[in-house]
Amino acid sequence: MSVIALFGGTFNPFHIGHYEILRSLCEKEWIDKVFIMPDNLPPHKKCDFLASDEDRINMCKLASEDFRKSQVCLIEFEREGKSYSIDTVVSLKKRYPDDEFYFVCGADMISTLDKWNSWNRLINEVNFIAFSREGYDKFEFHVERMRNLGAKITVMTEKITEISSSELRKNLSEDMIPKKIYQYLVSRKIYNE
Repeated sequence: MSVIALFGGTFNPFHIGHYEILRSLCEKEWIDKVFIMPDNLPPHKKCDFLASDEDRINMCKLASEDFRKSQVCLIEFEREGKSYSIDTVVSLKKRYPDDEFYFVCGADMISTLDKWNSWNRLINEVNFIAFSREGYDKFEFHVERMRNLGAKITVMTEKITEISSSELRKNLSEDMIPKKIYQYLVSRKIYNE
């Protein structure tokens, strides 16, 4: 049996906050693998510009090269329509029946978990790993609230750098994006006219 952390996101772009999460997950001895899962059509996100599926997948592949336990999982692109976490988790559990899954959440995701599609089913299907971020002061409150609703949550001690993806898209910063991903973005002119 393997313990697999499911690290999903829009990754628009893949930035150092995502790297900090990946590093933390891959350093944990009890986690065997990390699936980096770019969203197909995220139901909860509206953004100014969404990079192409190909570019977001390529950013994930570049990031996965730096972490031995990680691999890109494109299960969300196997389905039509919006990507709901419950559908992804159920599909993965069927595909890997002997493995145990943990769904990775940032502070903002934990605070809205009970608004997700079929959230009460999701908390019975999978355990959670939660990361706080710098400057977020209601994290413990939301973790405890979700635990009281039945969610099994492992809280990581590392605080993740606060980064605005929408600001990054407007003004790419070499300080906020891993070097090879920054070079990829610049060479492809993804966020610049």
